[in-house]
Amino acid sequence: MRLEDRELMDIVGGAISASMISAVVRGINSILDLGRSIGTAIRRLQNGKICSL
Repeated sequence: MRLEDRELMDIVGGAISASMISAVVRGINSILDLGRSIGTAIRRLQNGKICSL
């Protein structure tokens, strides 16, 4: 089967690529890591277990 130019112009597509999925997963992991760090800092402040620099 051979498509003509006007038929090719009507094709609509777009799958989610692996790089897009990877970027979303990395973003979610970054947000989780940030939340974990902030939570740890808050807990250490409340318990008074802060190491002096």
